[in-house]
Order: sequence, then C-alpha cells, then structure tokens
Amino acid sequence: MSADPFSPAQLLGYLAFVFGVACFAQQDDRRFKLFMAAECAAYIGHFWLLGQPTAVASTTVSLLRSLASLKARRPAVGLFFVALSASLGAWLMQGWLSLLPIAASCIGTTALFFLQGARMRALMLVGTLLWLVNNLLVGSIGGSALEAVLALTNLHTLWRMARRQA
Repeated sequence: MSADPFSPAQLLGYLAFVFGVACFAQQDDRRFKLFMAAECAAYIGHFWLLGQPTAVASTTVSLLRSLASLKARRPAVGLFFVALSASLGAWLMQGWLSLLPIAASCIGTTALFFLQGARMRALMLVGTLLWLVNNLLVGSIGGSALEAVLALTNLHTLWRMARRQA
C-alpha cells in the first residue's frame, strides 16, 4: 500500500478517477463501455502497484468484458466472464477482502451482458459500492474517491434517465 498521494500507484488511481467519472456520466451505452474500458486499464496498473493481485485480475477481466460487451451481448459470453472472474478470484484469493473485487466483477459482468439502460446502471451501482469498500480498505486514494463519485454520478444519471422517460 502506498500512502504517498503522489506515488505512481496513486497517480494511476487518479487517472482511473477521471475515466470513471466520464464513464458514468454517459447516457449512451456504447460510450459508457468505452470509458469503462479506459478506467479499467488505469486501474490495472494502480492495483498492481498497490500489491492487490485479486483486484488486478478482476479489473483485467472487467476491461476484457467491457470490450467484449460492445460486440457480443450473448448470454454465453457473459457467463464465460463471470466464470473467469470467479476462477481467477478463487485462484488468487488472499482472504475475505479478495471477495469484494470478485463479487464486483461478477456483478458488473451481469449488468453489462444481461441488462441495459437504467437497469444496467442500477446493478453497476452495487458493484461500485463493493469497489468503494475494497478501495478504502486497501488505501487507494484515487480509487476510493472514484467509487464515491461514481456512485453519486451514477445516481444522478439514473435520475436524468428516469426524468427523460417520464
């Protein structure tokens, strides 16, 4: 864990923050997924430098699934990514804390492959809250700020979408 707010690990967390906020501000599902992929790419380096292998694996799967969901929204592809997340998580598990990114990745995969629009974003909110707890516990400054802002941004976007439909 790096307590230095300007360490390379934390700087990558701040970059993930920027991409993540842009992601959850999107009302278009395609742009949402592209920004999510960029967020995941920054998060991979961030968690690697923080020494969190389960979070690295979960984020790598999240990056791949975000890109795959742009082209293939078949249930079999979604189930493959859920199984991949669970398998990698079980292999790399280092204690109960490892369950948070594993669960978040499985929830995010379910949202991206089986839902769309407001329902997709609502389930992503659950995953966001799991990442928030994980990031607070591992000392991720940018990641903790990101997930807190993502939760608020996602709630605001859900409200805008509901208002637009009404």
